[in-house]
Amino acid sequence: MYQQLSGKIAVITGATAGIGKAIALRFAKEGAFVVAIGTNPERGAQIVQEIGTDRAEFIPLNVADTAAVDVAFKKILEKHKQIDILINNAGITRDGLLMKMGESDWDELMAINLKSCYNSCRAAVRAMMKARQGKIINMSSVVGLTGNAGQANYAASKAGMIGFSKALAKELAPRNICINCIAPGFIETAMTDALTDEQKKEIYATIPLGRMGKSEEIAEAALYLASANYVTGQVLTVDGGMVM
Repeated sequence: MYQQLSGKIAVITGATAGIGKAIALRFAKEGAFVVAIGTNPERGAQIVQEIGTDRAEFIPLNVADTAAVDVAFKKILEKHKQIDILINNAGITRDGLLMKMGESDWDELMAINLKSCYNSCRAAVRAMMKARQGKIINMSSVVGLTGNAGQANYAASKAGMIGFSKALAKELAPRNICINCIAPGFIETAMTDALTDEQKKEIYATIPLGRMGKSEEIAEAALYLASANYVTGQVLTVDGGMVM
């Protein structure tokens, strides 16, 4: 059976749950060796078991820690000799109205959502430039395009990721490296499972397709961008038509 990512090394942050896990499983199915990065060793061990130790490994890592990321990526390159695909999916929320938002709610979110993107891209691109090929996919959000009350920090981080990606795409296009963003809308996760039926009804009313997306549908979009060779600097919204 043809596997689109056969022989590729895919590094995925935030890979042990939700969208990140769905991407890891799909990429492994398509033949990639998955380096799953996260902060939960138990979930990390589980995903390696699901994929298989011959097709995946887990690295516990705080992606906001620049020095730790440098060390981890150096070890990845020493072991695998290449990084073909980098998915920056790690992220958190610290929602609240700006007047009540503490400095720590801003700084922690920015470090994990946005600085981590700088950290991992900087650690990976030298090897990609040397190989004259590579794909980087940064997980933004429709909130980075539209804003959302009570999420000034989150929206800023996701909008920042888009600007960062477009600038980097221009820098690295001459080396045949493609950088793109995915902007998911409402996706079925543990967080949305906690919503009431009334809240879900209100959300569905804003989505032309009338439902939330699935993590596997984001994984499909990631697979497309990981395979496409003439797409760079773009934001692919996967949101059921919320943002047109």
